[in-house]
Amino acid sequence: MSSWSPTRYKTRNWPSYNTALKQRGSLSIWFDPEMSWHALPTGKRGRQPEFSDAAIQICLTMKVLFGMPLRQTTGFVESLLRLAGLDWKVPDFST
Repeated sequence: MSSWSPTRYKTRNWPSYNTALKQRGSLSIWFDPEMSWHALPTGKRGRQPEFSDAAIQICLTMKVLFGMPLRQTTGFVESLLRLAGLDWKVPDFST
């Protein structure tokens, strides 16, 4: 019985291999301009929510995905919205 040896692969198409490696590192984040970023009035007494649940969930998802503290996440989402050309306010760490 022979011992196990790792499989060896030979790359024959370097341009497509390099392109595939570049695409593996690309990041696409899409914000839908039709999304309701601000919360609708609840009709209840007290302070009304400023941001929708979806807006807060997006920020918290970015926080967990990139392992950032909340204040850094706020700056990150602000820059993404600015790059997307959206003039939306971002939930801060106290929201």
